[in-house]
Amino acid sequence: MQQIIAIAIVLFFVFRLIGQKRKNSISQVEFYLWLFFWIFSALIVIFIKQVDLLVAYLGFSSTGIDVLLYLSIAVLFYLLFRIRIKMEKIEKDITTLVRENSIHDK
Repeated sequence: MQQIIAIAIVLFFVFRLIGQKRKNSISQVEFYLWLFFWIFSALIVIFIKQVDLLVAYLGFSSTGIDVLLYLSIAVLFYLLFRIRIKMEKIEKDITTLVRENSIHDK
């Protein structure tokens, strides 16, 4: 039952992704990146028993879903870090532009 719900959620996001692509809200590269992510997520949900076996083979003491959860949290923190760096750069660029603009307006 949980697998069906998870697959339904993945399908929902895939259809949303297709809708965003049709509206040209995202680039083709971004579309394929997210499509790969959602297909990969669906495959993990479908083959969760094999993921558990792989995780046990690699020597982890928890289940596959736990390891995937830990990895996803680490990836989210990394992405948050990258977004923060980009925001700082944008803030500096805006400050520079405002300064240059105010100097030219005087």
